[in-house]
Amino acid sequence: MWEARYQALVAETSAEFPGFAVIRKSDSALQRLIGQVLRVVTFGVQNAYLTHYTTTIGRHVYVVDDWDQWPAEQRYVTLRHERVHLRQFARYTLVGMAFLYLFVPLPAGLAWFRAHFEKEAYAESIRATAEVWGLARVRQPEQRAQIVRQFTSGNYGWMWPFRAAMERWYDAVVRSLENGA
Repeated sequence: MWEARYQALVAETSAEFPGFAVIRKSDSALQRLIGQVLRVVTFGVQNAYLTHYTTTIGRHVYVVDDWDQWPAEQRYVTLRHERVHLRQFARYTLVGMAFLYLFVPLPAGLAWFRAHFEKEAYAESIRATAEVWGLARVRQPEQRAQIVRQFTSGNYGWMWPFRAAMERWYDAVVRSLENGA
């Protein structure tokens, strides 16, 4: 069932974004370079960019090498997240999105736009996770901590250091699901 849902999502995404492609990070010189730069600028904290993170740039979604071995449910949830980024790139353009995501107002620590864009995408991840595995999954403290950590650690360049604010945001997304929104 989930493989069919994932394939339908790929088809919908392809129709919405002509030129959409899923590309292995290891096949992209740009992605390999980004991985090296991130390792340096995060003092080694972000050393899993090529092996654990999916990245969207423009109409391309860059995935880890074992993407096809991931369970269909996980690919579905991840593509739901990345489709939010595809829509952001369509709205803000490649140059606009890159500038806002990387530099405004600061590249690290207070990267408001990066946090804003990722909050939109992670909210979709939370909704998709609840759809696939149920509300109990998104209520788990480990699930909450893992997503909050994306914002407050070097994983995304310490984009938003206010852990309590991120926890309140996460809880609000879960509450909206519990209230049927």
